Amino acid sequence: MKELFLPPELSCEIGEIYRSMVIVYDEVAQEISLTCTGCPDNCCDSYFLHHTYCEWAYLWEGIRALDDDRLDRIMQRARDYVAKSRQSIARGERPQLMCPLNDSGLCGLYEHRLMICRTHGVPATLIRPDGQPLRFPGCFRCQEIVTGSYPAETDAPAMDRTVLYQRLAQLETRFLGDRRGFMPKIRLTIAEMIVNGPPKDIKST
Repeated sequence: MKELFLPPELSCEIGEIYRSMVIVYDEVAQEISLTCTGCPDNCCDSYFLHHTYCEWAYLWEGIRALDDDRLDRIMQRARDYVAKSRQSIARGERPQLMCPLNDSGLCGLYEHRLMICRTHGVPATLIRPDGQPLRFPGCFRCQEIVTGSYPAETDAPAMDRTVLYQRLAQLETRFLGDRRGFMPKIRLTIAEMIVNGPPKDIKST
């Protein structure tokens, strides 16, 4: 199958969307005085599933820039992660494993980290396509701050993910084009995106 590459203009656009996420995130984090410094937890061991081909392709742009030794280490960690997560799921447990991209507590592909990695932590809101509003309380440290600083959870400032998600969804549509109706929906961890290799065009088979 032929690999799906992000055209340069879409690669630049997804980078700009990600930067917008960081700006909004930082504004909310500063307002509620949330910082990761000294936190005993690490969000990189959270079990996140990712759903867009454009992010998968963008992740592989970063992976290709790694030297061979780092790539080999990450590949082995990813294979271990996939095997252990499947064992946890088979036991009816939610996996809690360190992301294979994590190096000594920090993301080894920070500039190419995905949407969920950039938005997890602060309180957030989202209006679903069906109009249903959702609110996310943030990480455990964030929840502790909000509980101690605001009369109610909804009084705390929140990051509005709606427009950012819409922009990413629109980019995904442009990326897939007429393939969209043929491509299966994806629900993959970063480890699976690494082990599986870059996204492929099933129409090219």
